[in-house]
Amino acid sequence: MKKTNPFYWIAASAILVSLVFTACNKNTSIENPLGTQSVSLYLTDAPGVFDNVFVDIKSVSLLIDTSKDTRKKDTCNWDRIGSSRHAKNDSSLVWQDLGVKAGVYDILKLRNGVDTLLAKNTVVKGAIRLIKIELGTSHSLVKDSIVYPLNIPFNEQSYILVKLKGHEWDEYLPNASRLWLDFDISRSIVEKNNQFYLKPVIKFFTVKSTASVSGKVTPKEAQAVITVFNSTDTAYALPNHEGHFKIRGLKDGTYSVFINASNGYADTTFTNVSVSKTKEAQLGLITLKK
Repeated sequence: MKKTNPFYWIAASAILVSLVFTACNKNTSIENPLGTQSVSLYLTDAPGVFDNVFVDIKSVSLLIDTSKDTRKKDTCNWDRIGSSRHAKNDSSLVWQDLGVKAGVYDILKLRNGVDTLLAKNTVVKGAIRLIKIELGTSHSLVKDSIVYPLNIPFNEQSYILVKLKGHEWDEYLPNASRLWLDFDISRSIVEKNNQFYLKPVIKFFTVKSTASVSGKVTPKEAQAVITVFNSTDTAYALPNHEGHFKIRGLKDGTYSVFINASNGYADTTFTNVSVSKTKEAQLGLITLKK
């Protein structure tokens, strides 16, 4: 049997690595004529059991692929590109600042279907591959009326990087798109030795392509926490002062809704709750009893 020269495999591997590397680093000319698109970025919250969670946001920017076929860049190292804010030698990757108003945002005010328009701007047309949220240092939280510092762990990056394929946005008008970022507080805050650390967990969704569950829980003294879950997804909600709650960004499917009550009130579970993006699942008034 004829033996293969080992140098053949070394050369073949080198060519393959070179092709992957080149896709992200060659001097790529922009293949699409430069047009513009309007983008709106909303921030909402999956809550945690705190009074307030204050997050210091400095800026928000997008990395836009203006080339004809963004799939060629699916193998790119987006973490590396996002960390440096530079796409070296690739003119088809363009960073655009959204001009967000820098400041401290109380994330817990953004729940039960409430949003804040984090940023809206006109940017170059193309597939949006990265959302980069630069964080400041003035983070804190309030729990049981006590204020605690909220620190970014040592050696963690002071930014949030949301990686996209480019097709996730809701184009509600020609060349006008929007996307919602769900800041999952329950997973984003870690408590250790009576200190709180911020490790942001964000998922994205569009209202048009996802499902929701809503209802009203009384009395408020029950201090209910709502969990909507199935085998593949879990989401949380805290009712507002009137008892209303709403959970969005769910995939179509069948869920259980668990209402965890306090102060002597009995827990309640709803099973086989069908949710669909075509119709909101409304549970109506839920009265908890002791």
